[in-house]
Amino acid sequence: MGEKLKEARYAFSEQEVKTYFTAPKVLQGLFRIIETLFEVAIRPDTAPVWHPGVQFFRIERGTHLVGQFYLDPGARTGKRGGAWMDDVRARWLRPDTGALQTPVAHLVCNFAEGVGDKPALLTHDDVITLFHEFGHGLHHLLTQVNERDVSGISGVEWDAVELPSQFMENFCWEWDVLKHMTAHVDTGEPLPRALYDKMLAAKNFQSGLQTLRQVEFSLFDMLLHMGQAPVVNGHPDILALLKQVRDEVAVLQAPEYNRTPHTFGHIFSGGYSAGYYSYKWAEVLSADAYAAFEEAAEHTGTTLDVATGRRYREAVLEAGGSRPAMESFKAFRGREPQLDALLRHQGMTTA
Repeated sequence: MGEKLKEARYAFSEQEVKTYFTAPKVLQGLFRIIETLFEVAIRPDTAPVWHPGVQFFRIERGTHLVGQFYLDPGARTGKRGGAWMDDVRARWLRPDTGALQTPVAHLVCNFAEGVGDKPALLTHDDVITLFHEFGHGLHHLLTQVNERDVSGISGVEWDAVELPSQFMENFCWEWDVLKHMTAHVDTGEPLPRALYDKMLAAKNFQSGLQTLRQVEFSLFDMLLHMGQAPVVNGHPDILALLKQVRDEVAVLQAPEYNRTPHTFGHIFSGGYSAGYYSYKWAEVLSADAYAAFEEAAEHTGTTLDVATGRRYREAVLEAGGSRPAMESFKAFRGREPQLDALLRHQGMTTA
């Protein structure tokens, strides 16, 4: 029912949207954002690769090498599904030689390849995924910490590691950004404003329900690992605990036969035990961080504000895991995180 309502209200063709997001144009737009905000240059580089579709790049500031990365965007037989960023090596000042080892990262996606002589076309979700993984990559590559155990993504608390990745996703919804990184595959025309407005209107459909679902999962996970499940016949009753949580926060109750905990792999085999809340908490951090760029735009006319980008880079990206993430956030924002920006970004408040 919800999907039918969404379709009726915001009907637009995903295939139509896709024709405007050609992979070369999207990558060019992404690189433009990174180069502008973080005062670097991204250039093609040379290294052995495991597939002809893999590219290798270097990031420079002035004449100095900052880091390098492999980009493997295309889907193919035998390749692991999904998208991820991983480190090849960390920044490290070698104690034996005094030489600086610069960081290297993998950035891997599974986007459909182009057909014939046409470039690959990305869905808007693909674009968001690409920006997300590059956020992780920037966290690793732009670090200025010379101790490898806390440089880049190393040593960053679990509930803050998604801040830089989710932060980058915000640019995928900016009209002034999208119009420069879209070009119709046949005509070269940028994304029409009317189509963008439909996409934006659909963005926050049922965001309140989605938020409550995340709260439900997070509360269940935390209470379960705190040993708060009711004890029945000498054993914790997991389903009874889940019902307690749902009675408190759920708008729509699941049927009696539902066995969500049996498939909740994130908290049993996915590394999120007592930490599932970090998904939502990282959204709070990223939305509040991005709000600083929105505030700057009120004066400069653009979210691609170099001064704000420099402060974010120095306080968050360059610090890596060398200090508590909250200290890095406060160094950037001058205060602790607030909920206001997240509620506004998700359409739950206008203020």
